[in-house]
Amino acid sequence: MAKEFEDAFEFDVTKDQIGAIADLKRDMERPIPMDRLLCGDVGYGKTEVAMRAAFKAMMDGKQVAILAPTTVLVFQHYETLKRRFATFPTDIQMLSRFRTAAEQKVSIAAIESGKADLIVGTHRLLSKDIKFHDLGLLIVDEEQRFGVAHKERLKELRRDVHVLSLRRHRFRGRCTCH
Repeated sequence: MAKEFEDAFEFDVTKDQIGAIADLKRDMERPIPMDRLLCGDVGYGKTEVAMRAAFKAMMDGKQVAILAPTTVLVFQHYETLKRRFATFPTDIQMLSRFRTAAEQKVSIAAIESGKADLIVGTHRLLSKDIKFHDLGLLIVDEEQRFGVAHKERLKELRRDVHVLSLRRHRFRGRCTCH
């Protein structure tokens, strides 16, 4: 099924993406939690690399959470994830202010019961009332934009969960920090 997912990508995968994907998959097989930074310019495929890591985690029976700093970015990720995972049996939930209280309640129940495979949200995902059934991978987009309290909660999660941080770099040229 992983091959089907990879083959469904509508663009050619770059050499750097191939290397980053291989590194992530190898790290996710290790007994200690991964803590990796993936950086690159907007439009250079960080999200696709992250989705492949997410796919691997879900195939291993784990939940995946994607944390983004703004509701607009959460919504963009949600729409991309729905498109990319449309042909696969994946329950994708979104937690942000774009959801009503009733919708959030349903999503929170799905997260706790394990029905939700992939959850994308704002700092709301870090709230104490969010209890993941079996979180295996946390993808953090633009972590530097979160506050101290949120970073403390992220530190707690890093002890037991694979973490992939995505960052847009601010320089020209090849990024070597994956």
